[in-house]
Amino acid sequence: MNPSVFSVTSAELNAWMVTFLWPFVRMLALVGTAPIFGEPTVPRQLKVAIAALLAIALAPALPAMPQVPVVSIGGIWILVQQVLIGAAIGFTMRLMFAAVLAAGEYVGLQMGLSFASFFDPMSGGATMVVARLLHMLAMLIFLALDGHLLLVEALAGSFQALPIADAPLAAQGWLLLVRGGAQIFATGFMLALPLVTALLTLNLAMGILNRASPQFSIFAVGFPLTLLAGIGMLQLLMPQLGAFLAPRFTSGMASVMALMQGLRP
Repeated sequence: MNPSVFSVTSAELNAWMVTFLWPFVRMLALVGTAPIFGEPTVPRQLKVAIAALLAIALAPALPAMPQVPVVSIGGIWILVQQVLIGAAIGFTMRLMFAAVLAAGEYVGLQMGLSFASFFDPMSGGATMVVARLLHMLAMLIFLALDGHLLLVEALAGSFQALPIADAPLAAQGWLLLVRGGAQIFATGFMLALPLVTALLTLNLAMGILNRASPQFSIFAVGFPLTLLAGIGMLQLLMPQLGAFLAPRFTSGMASVMALMQGLRP
């Protein structure tokens, strides 16, 4: 008896590749840019494994793929689109953490800690200690609020709101992404406003004291007093950080959904 021969046609092979490859590329782009998943401290092999597992888990529930060969101009165009979509979703959520870093920079400058910076492997550059502290707390709050799971849910929903197709992406979505970048400064300033106001008031009081009593060495006590006042204000800010960031993370998820609707052809 002749053994049965398992044969696969080129059409079937292309269908299998399409079902896995294009969703995998979108997920890998998001995993590489999103907060928590896309940090440089996360090994690249782990990022690829997470994207592959998500693609395998979500593949049966995805809409029908376009009948376009992978190795073609149309297939490469779809591949580039998936990279852009995944990176845009991850970058939208990263804007919230950029606002926290901006708030830490504002506070550090007012506390006189502009020189207290070190290389941050997560941002790839020199970061003030206050900004680094607030960024770590924001990441912990994001995990505590199941933000990473909500991000995966938004990724799964992106295939329904923005299915894989060879149609060009709409420019309205990119405009929304650019406008979201302006919120970095506004959100960062709102977070740092109590500390900046208190420290500016303290500096004003020391200036008036130095004017009234010129023999008083304001430079000898100004920096320690400003530093202690800043640390005290940070201690008062920490319990309120979660209440401030929770609606911002929710707004970030809403921005992700608005981005997908704006990119839809």
